[in-house]
Amino acid sequence: MKTTVICALLSVLCIGSANANALWDLYAGAVVGVGGATMFADDNTVSNDANSFGAVVGLDLPIVRAELEYNYMTADDFHASLGMLNGYVKLSPTFIVPYIGAGIGVAANGDLDGSATAYQGMLGLTIDLEILPLKFDVEGRVLYIPDYMEFANTEPDMLQYEGRAKIRYIF
Repeated sequence: MKTTVICALLSVLCIGSANANALWDLYAGAVVGVGGATMFADDNTVSNDANSFGAVVGLDLPIVRAELEYNYMTADDFHASLGMLNGYVKLSPTFIVPYIGAGIGVAANGDLDGSATAYQGMLGLTIDLEILPLKFDVEGRVLYIPDYMEFANTEPDMLQYEGRAKIRYIF
């Protein structure tokens, strides 16, 4: 009997490392987005198509998720590098998990000679395939960067809106 109990405990401990992330998941992934961007100052606005792509690393807990994100955004008139710290709240623990999120970070224009604080909000769905170490996110994002760059003696704000797809590999 003692031998059976010891073998069972050792089996649980050895196999337990695969289940160690039952309460939390460390992940890394890639993100791509398509949408538009509007620069506005005073009564002038300029809108363009905008695309973004980037990488994320984070920690996924049962109700919340925290991640670091790098994005490179490009449009007709400008490009930017974004470094963001995001927080998410998951709304229901099912196969498809809706979530809402917010982030704050730094945006640097393409020449890296200026930066501004950036704010973003996200609303999306996570598709969790239990049989694969992958999660797929589909989300909408709105990004706001006040006083983004100096242009013709003005500092326009930028509002970027897009649909994004994200794939996350769970370690």
